[in-house]
Amino acid sequence: MRAVIAGGHGQVGLRLGALLAGRGDQPVGLIRAAGQAAELEAAGVEPLVLDLVAATSEQLVQALQGADAVVFSAGAGGRGGAEATNAIDGEGAVKLVDAATAAGVRRFVMVSVFMDAGRGKDLPDTFENYVRVKRDSDVHLPASDLDWTILRPGTLTDDAGTGRVRLGPAIAQGAVRRDDVAAVLAELLHAPGTAHQVLELTEGDTPVSDAVSAAARA
Repeated sequence: MRAVIAGGHGQVGLRLGALLAGRGDQPVGLIRAAGQAAELEAAGVEPLVLDLVAATSEQLVQALQGADAVVFSAGAGGRGGAEATNAIDGEGAVKLVDAATAAGVRRFVMVSVFMDAGRGKDLPDTFENYVRVKRDSDVHLPASDLDWTILRPGTLTDDAGTGRVRLGPAIAQGAVRRDDVAAVLAELLHAPGTAHQVLELTEGDTPVSDAVSAAARA
């Protein structure tokens, strides 16, 4: 499988690329800076320098030619304020969905966020804007005719992955390790039965492959 990862140098995207390379797939990481290419290459990921925000629709369609799947794992990461969030998490995601449709790429996995993340807490306006923008992007994807899956991880941590998770359409908010998010994404790409589902993800007791298999049967 040739899978294009938007946010290929991100903390989840780079982990995902390495996992896909390890299983014999052909991961391609979209990156904004050429200086990030060496780290992707070391992980077995083909780097493709293309700024998601600045790229034209035609450039994005060209970048996706020959791909079997697309993963949107890009994000402003809280940098640049609302303007950057709107451009990357919002407009960038919409542009990539449309480009996948135009390029004939059927499989699209979107990394999103728990919609009730932070509910009941006194959070800054920037975070509320982030959740709102992600929600709007999530709405745009199902309106396409792609074989989409939306994955909503809980609070991300950098602890070593356990390979065990809780995955389902409506689960309680919690934390999840970036290693395990990447592992779930790798499995989802190869699980067509999870298409047209919105799945939430936290730490849990179920092996990743079993959790994804169960979701595919749901």
